[in-house]
Amino acid sequence: MPASASSTPPLIELRNVTRTFGSAAAAVRALAGVDLEIKAGEFVAIMGPSGSGKSTAMNILGCLDAPTSGDHFFHGREVGRLPRDQRALIRRYFIGFVFQGFNLLPRTTALENVELPLIYREVPAAERHRLAARALEQVGLAHRGSHTSAELSGGQQQRVAIARAIVTAPELLLADEPTGNLDTRTSIEIMELLTGLNREHGITVIMVTHEPDIAAYARRVIRFVDGRIESDVLNREAA
Repeated sequence: MPASASSTPPLIELRNVTRTFGSAAAAVRALAGVDLEIKAGEFVAIMGPSGSGKSTAMNILGCLDAPTSGDHFFHGREVGRLPRDQRALIRRYFIGFVFQGFNLLPRTTALENVELPLIYREVPAAERHRLAARALEQVGLAHRGSHTSAELSGGQQQRVAIARAIVTAPELLLADEPTGNLDTRTSIEIMELLTGLNREHGITVIMVTHEPDIAAYARRVIRFVDGRIESDVLNREAA
């Protein structure tokens, strides 16, 4: 018989995770024992004041950093103790990243920017072009593939960044303040795009934001304070 949904392990799990920077009297404990489970297909917003630990938690979830102590599981496998090169492979094949600052190459076309993760995977050129064009179409920019970043608006640049993040069909998309540099109207467009990727394509989305109206798009909102999870609530209006 197939396993029940309740027996399916979470996509991500943190068990009593701590993260300390520095040592001795200069030590700063950014995470102070975090327990967290995120299932495949969830859309989660992480909030909290500066220094609360939310960005540190995001870096660990994205395998950009490792816990000082505790366990970090991805697909039921302990990944927090893996060496850097193996964590890099997890990022390359399973995780997409969207940042506040877009991080596009300025004199490179939108299509070429989207192709970058595929180059690291050594995907042949023709297949790279096809997949990048499809990703641009998913974000509504099929007609802007030949334009450089300097020729695109802020919202269009963020769409290119999202296309780059999803071109490898990741299971997990991590978005760090994805609307931080955008006006209100463009922010709504980007959030509707992320919501569609989550609902229509099943991509798990974890988003850091300090804006309550942006967090409202998520179906679950987690708030960090002083390196711990203060609250973890479902947003039924977004469900």
